[in-house]
Amino acid sequence: MPSMIHEELKVAGLIPDFHLGLNEELVQWVGEAEWIYRCEFELDRLPEDGEAADLVFEGLDTFATVFLNGKKVLESSNMFLSHRVSALPSLRRGLNTLYLTFHSSFLRGRELEERALGRAQHWPCWNGDPSRLFVRKAGYGYGWDWGPCVVTAGPYRPVRLEVYRSRIIDFWPRAHVSDSLEASLSLSWTVSDDTLPGLAAAARLVSPRGVALRKTSFEGAACAGEHVWRLDGEGEVELWWAAGMGEQPLYEVAVDLVDMHTGAVLDSVSRKVGFRRLRVVRAPLDDPAESGRTFLFELNGVPLFVGGSNWIPIDSVVTNASRDRYRRWLELAREGNQTMVRVWGGGLYEDEAFYEGCDELGLLVWQDLMFACGSYPAHLPDFRASVETEVTQVVKRLRSHACVALIAGNNEDYQIAEAEGLEYDPTNKDGDWLRTNFPARELYERTFPRIVSDYSDVFYWPGSPWAGKSTRDLTEGDVHVWDVWHGSQEPYQDYHRLGGRFVSEFGMEGAPDVGTIDYFLDGDTSQLFPQSRTLDAHNKAAGHERRLALYVTENIRSGTTLEDYVYATQFVQAEAMASAFGGWRRKFEGGVGGAKCAGALVWQLNDVWPTTSWSIVDFFLRPKPAYFAIKRTLAPMALGARRYTVRRFPDRFSAAEHIDETFVDLWASNMHLSRRRVVIEVEAFELRSGRRVHREKREVELGENRSTELQTLEVPSAWEKEDAVVIAARLVEPESEEVLARVSVYPEPFKYLSFPSPSDVNLRITLHRSRSSSSTGEIRVAADRPVKGLVLRTSTDTKLSDNFLDLVPRDEQVVRVDGLEKETKLEWRYLGDEHCP
Repeated sequence: MPSMIHEELKVAGLIPDFHLGLNEELVQWVGEAEWIYRCEFELDRLPEDGEAADLVFEGLDTFATVFLNGKKVLESSNMFLSHRVSALPSLRRGLNTLYLTFHSSFLRGRELEERALGRAQHWPCWNGDPSRLFVRKAGYGYGWDWGPCVVTAGPYRPVRLEVYRSRIIDFWPRAHVSDSLEASLSLSWTVSDDTLPGLAAAARLVSPRGVALRKTSFEGAACAGEHVWRLDGEGEVELWWAAGMGEQPLYEVAVDLVDMHTGAVLDSVSRKVGFRRLRVVRAPLDDPAESGRTFLFELNGVPLFVGGSNWIPIDSVVTNASRDRYRRWLELAREGNQTMVRVWGGGLYEDEAFYEGCDELGLLVWQDLMFACGSYPAHLPDFRASVETEVTQVVKRLRSHACVALIAGNNEDYQIAEAEGLEYDPTNKDGDWLRTNFPARELYERTFPRIVSDYSDVFYWPGSPWAGKSTRDLTEGDVHVWDVWHGSQEPYQDYHRLGGRFVSEFGMEGAPDVGTIDYFLDGDTSQLFPQSRTLDAHNKAAGHERRLALYVTENIRSGTTLEDYVYATQFVQAEAMASAFGGWRRKFEGGVGGAKCAGALVWQLNDVWPTTSWSIVDFFLRPKPAYFAIKRTLAPMALGARRYTVRRFPDRFSAAEHIDETFVDLWASNMHLSRRRVVIEVEAFELRSGRRVHREKREVELGENRSTELQTLEVPSAWEKEDAVVIAARLVEPESEEVLARVSVYPEPFKYLSFPSPSDVNLRITLHRSRSSSSTGEIRVAADRPVKGLVLRTSTDTKLSDNFLDLVPRDEQVVRVDGLEKETKLEWRYLGDEHCP
């Protein structure tokens, strides 16, 4: 243990790997079967008088009956609950046998759904079988629009036997930072048996360097309760900052429960805390033309533009999610200049390795509660009682993590209510919601905020998206922007006008790495084409063929091979993400009142299996071009550009004669906490000839922690009389001449452009291995003509510092590479090369 039945069966050779080919269809029977786990353990002695013995189950998936030595000790029906039950009546000296019977979640869910149909004939549900709404289990296992249907079972988190005299429970180290940034720490805990004589508690606060900053002992009745430490404002503790803003010092808070007579430590608990002041600010905007309020995260008094990703489980079989895999995923997010991950509500409350990693790396966490895309049966008393216990446990587990910034009640359940015409009036705040066909509103707006407030200091938000009015309101709260890809399928170039105060979901699909496709094709060369059945089976999004074709053919010309398909979809995904993040970050204009948009979280960072999806990194941690486009756009210093055409008519009557005027807006984002003087260089190049037709250079000052408009450049028609013109800009550090940021903007759509021949481009790519280590090096790239969307790929898995590059003449770029092997070779392609018409 931990264990999940699909992995055990695969290892035993009883089912195929559902990652491969069409094998998903061959494992569906597993989710409808009953499974029994047996565990035997030896006890040399039985617990002594005054000792307790508990069986602790940290997570059982999902409908489980537990027997110890033939006696039933537990029945569980909620995957998200932990359980502690007394084992004393059932334990034996010598051999003990534990049986865990897991009943089919799918069949039990169908039974529960059938019982409820007497009240309502329709329970709206997007994704997966509707019976999932009646089962407290990770929803994605029923199949989602990016993942397979794998209805799991098993003890997916540790099971252990604890023997003790007394133990510490409900431990809460509560780090607090005031408006004036003065720190304090309150400690509270209770003791399982505080009637035992001679109990004492020893508490300590330890710095990241291992230095004990405070030590206190409590005896007798004082060994439990609440205790407050006021900390020295002169640097006794340092503040915790998000990634890119400062350090992430974590302080250990530990309590030992001691028997004063013997000196024996009866129990110990410890947590790591970070001292920070984190608020969500909803305030009027400075611009009188802007209605509504901000939705802004403020950390230690500093307003944040939060760029990041949505997070789904990293495996269908969560026991395969090792601590190392969690760390590698989170490091990718941080290295991609991201500051937040949103734990989406159709997955699960993540392992401690996830939250500890976010604490250490400075990644803020938007935590959904596990309700997604459905109308949940909260009118059922048993359902309500179960989820109240669930949320209470979760809040207590997560409340001390510095990373946890917000808890949201659900994902898209309010959208379900709107789209399905449920009995939902956002203006009615006093209704008997349990009697409506949207009863879960009672949970989201009454039950959950009370639990979060009672047991934590975390900001609560009823749902995502939510604004207290329409879920499509762009002036309040958070919004999911799906009119690109879903909905009206707007051009991705229009992302800038579709965003709201905080965009918590948006995305564009892109194929995974060719090596990942080779893996799941499993040697079947008959499926090596874009429309193959196996590729379709590994893309769960409804209508993905039409949508991918739409966005590719609207923007670029593409060939017919699988490699062409991968490049084309990845190109469009990357361009879409750059457009979205760049356009929304532009609206972060400084201070609280300037936060017209204060954040964006792409759907999604990761994959649950090898597939084509909206992820920006595929299942095997291979970043797609979109990852690098986002990384550049979210850099502390970034450039943005938007090209557009204004058509002017001589008067309001004539339509035949007109003049088209083309402009390029340029802006810069400086997220450093100080003003910066930089040089802005702007050049214009003819695409086919590479001739430079314009160059200008000037020094500018960028305000701190904001975006600044630089200029609007007119593109004279004379520039493009013979050839399309590419505008390229750079931010340069005045003294060192280090290039801080680059951006290029082309006439669009790209499919209309005539690109230079590869021989004229004269692309030069050289790999230089480090003298100190053969596994590291750098790739230097340069060209004689503008190059769009250069994708570098290595024949072995490596780590690149940058990719999906735009080049212009006389501007060599350098990419760092780690993980080189002796046989590593370079491959590449770009828009307009011999592979891309």
